[in-house]
Amino acid sequence: MPVLKAPAGNTNAPSQYKQPSRKGKKAWRKNVDVTDVTKGLDELNTQIIKGGIIAEKDSADLFVLDVKGDASITKKFPKIKKGLKSDEILAARSAVPAVPMRKRPAHDKTTDGVLPAKRQRKDYVSGKELSRLKKVADGQHDSTIDIVDAAFDPWADQPQPEPEKAVELAFLPQKEKPKKPKTLEQQSISLSANGKPIPAVYVPKGGASYNPDFTEYRERLIEESEKAVEAEKKRLAELEAERIKLEAAVRSAAEAEAAEARADLSEWEDDSAWEGFESAGEELSVKAKRPRRKTQAERNRIKRRKEEERRLKHEAAMKAKNAQAERIKQIALEVAEKERQLALEKAEFSDAEEVGDDEKLRRKQFGRYRLPEKDLELVLPDELQDSLRLLKPEGNLLKDRYRSMLVRGKMEARRKIPFKRLAKTKITEKWTYKDFQLA
Repeated sequence: MPVLKAPAGNTNAPSQYKQPSRKGKKAWRKNVDVTDVTKGLDELNTQIIKGGIIAEKDSADLFVLDVKGDASITKKFPKIKKGLKSDEILAARSAVPAVPMRKRPAHDKTTDGVLPAKRQRKDYVSGKELSRLKKVADGQHDSTIDIVDAAFDPWADQPQPEPEKAVELAFLPQKEKPKKPKTLEQQSISLSANGKPIPAVYVPKGGASYNPDFTEYRERLIEESEKAVEAEKKRLAELEAERIKLEAAVRSAAEAEAAEARADLSEWEDDSAWEGFESAGEELSVKAKRPRRKTQAERNRIKRRKEEERRLKHEAAMKAKNAQAERIKQIALEVAEKERQLALEKAEFSDAEEVGDDEKLRRKQFGRYRLPEKDLELVLPDELQDSLRLLKPEGNLLKDRYRSMLVRGKMEARRKIPFKRLAKTKITEKWTYKDFQLA
């Protein structure tokens, strides 16, 4: 296969591709820019010549794990002991020029006999300063640095000078400085079940690696699967209990309606018997009486019967409610006993644990809102990758940090409020314009 190469030594200025015409299919086929395609083919041919396409190769053919190292490197490059940069700066020669050692000429000491006024000689260098400069020039700077402890603390609270108050504002009370709350010095309470502090960054186990060990990964997969199955069973049990409760409510309502219908039917039969109708389905009597109004005694009898039925229904409902409450108390006692047994079993191993677990939390939590559930960090067997390049990032670091602060007791669980509730205001118009007097 021929290899396409670009002409070497092209020094022309960059310019856009010239396409004189775009009319018709012929111009489209003739004036088409295939520079990118040609460049890609060149790179592909170069990779094929050098041994194959890189994207199709396995990781073992591209990378080599060196566990020994090259022992000849230390022999090729001798070790050079380099000092500190601070020592290099302090050992540098001073920029102050050396004191000249030549003698002064004799005519400098001659005067006209008049004593000049005594003045300070600013260009004079003392013998002590001269010896110090000589030592600095020779690199002996040990005795030139005096180490003094710092007397100024930049982080201390410095008292701010208060401005002078005016005489007319002297009656105002002074502004008090806010005090530090006592809870700021207290340690945060961990939400772990064993009460031990939870680290900010929890070190995962070996089964959570991108290339885990088979035994550890299988144990972790079985454990997470059992948790998922238990959660699904609990959800189905709650749905079944809700369905049974709904059916019982519908059944009780139907029974109440049937009882009311039977009561109405018996009342109608009693009334029809008084009016001359037969209750057994026989033919109407020839001497049928005309309809009449119920007497007060009949109304009282019907009222007493309905009140008795209502009382019996209420007693039956209260009896069922009391039985349900007793059952709930019994279940609560059983659960408390199981938790006590588990606490006794875990008490033997709680002292050996140094850190808390962020998955097993205590029952009593802070705040009114529940903690967010921890994301399931598990990759299925068919999603495991054999190369680090094919690994896809998952999870949300912001959610992890937020949940870590909650379980460590640094803050309470909060609920997102998208809109701030404003105070209700009522606008009224005062009738002050009516309060007027005629002159």
